Amino acid sequence: MNKGKFITLEGGEGVGKTTQLNAIRAELIAAGLQVVVTREPGGTPRAERIREMVLTPDGEAMPQICELLLVFAARSTHLHNVVLPALARGEWVLCDRFTDASYAYQGYGRGLPLEQIAALELFVQQGLQPDLTLLLDAPVELAMQRARQRNAAHGQGLVDRFEIEQQAFFERVRAGYRARAAAEQERFRIIDASRSLDAVSASVREAIKQFIAQATV
Repeated sequence: MNKGKFITLEGGEGVGKTTQLNAIRAELIAAGLQVVVTREPGGTPRAERIREMVLTPDGEAMPQICELLLVFAARSTHLHNVVLPALARGEWVLCDRFTDASYAYQGYGRGLPLEQIAALELFVQQGLQPDLTLLLDAPVELAMQRARQRNAAHGQGLVDRFEIEQQAFFERVRAGYRARAAAEQERFRIIDASRSLDAVSASVREAIKQFIAQATV
């Protein structure tokens, strides 16, 4: 049995990841592939509880290193209980964010040393990397406006610990993502998410079709 493929979708707040995740899933299923869709932090009951700890403001200050360690604790249980077993079964795993988000948010956004994140990455992942990462990229001001509109449409305020950050934080996050993409051009595909929904979806679908063709030769 062939080992499955691991695809991740990355990007800051308001770039439309949920919509494009569904488009990718549909493309993979149409190709006859078995697909597991998951997310980080989260993906298992334990990891989802950790996600709630990371995202929910509770009045107690969270040290930056605590946030980073919680994210990697969730990642460990997610990898061993969902991602690795699915890949071993030959299934394709589609994940909403992965370790690139740790570099972008905790590294570039929070200012934690990148070598600390790299050490945790090696310890937890033992060399595992996504086979393909799609980065949805849009100017921060536009993405934040879309995020506000999305939350208003769902009757939500900006309540989680990341959404309440200021624009400068998200500018650093975007810069971090773009730096990761520049350093690993073979793995990353940057999608201009500032365009219309149809245009973005078309680019995402084309990137996935190309990857499927290469991976299933």
